[in-house]
Amino acid sequence: MEKRILVVEDQPDIAELIAMHLRDLGHRVDCVHDGPSGYEAARSQRYDLILLDVMLPGRDGLDIVRALRMDRITTPVLMLTARSTEIDRVLGLELGADDYLTKPFSIPELQARVKAMLRRVEMHAPAATGPSPAERIEVGDLLIDCASREARLGGRPVPLTAREFDLLVHFARNPGRAFTRMQLLDAVWGTTFEGYEHNVNTHINRLRGKIEADPANPRYVLTVRGVGYRFTDER
Repeated sequence: MEKRILVVEDQPDIAELIAMHLRDLGHRVDCVHDGPSGYEAARSQRYDLILLDVMLPGRDGLDIVRALRMDRITTPVLMLTARSTEIDRVLGLELGADDYLTKPFSIPELQARVKAMLRRVEMHAPAATGPSPAERIEVGDLLIDCASREARLGGRPVPLTAREFDLLVHFARNPGRAFTRMQLLDAVWGTTFEGYEHNVNTHINRLRGKIEADPANPRYVLTVRGVGYRFTDER
């Protein structure tokens, strides 16, 4: 099924190369080449996925993804970065990006990552017939509406990214079950590449920061020593 993708990349030749290979997958692709234009396009139009370069003229990608999340725009974001240090990658994830690719990357790797992210979007898209009672999960003060893809804590909306919401739903649908990081990568990210296990840790920390009263002593997303994480089985 055709998806609409925004590519924000300041080098037109690279942007067009990416767009060409994404169009080969059957998707509609728009390209912009500076930060302000990318931010405005992401805010004003509906996209299924955004590929966002970090180093952009006018406004960098990290600032853009932070602003989009503050605007409660939850479109999945794949960061494209020439930076190779761990702190840069983690910073992008903590600001709201869903995944990243470090330049130079191969076209097959890019296509595989895009396919995985779009597959997750498709799997968790709201049903056309609307929500059913089984699609609402209530645990303590936390309400998860799987059909509308909204979470509320104490009646207040929780601004989750698409990946954070997918992670929360996966946990909530399996209360009490312990998952390894690799199992979570496979179920939520659609990949089993060990190099991305730290993505799980980062997203867990971000999720806890939004739904836990005390993230250091979580009530909902619990650590299982030597294994990984599990969701509370309280109801």
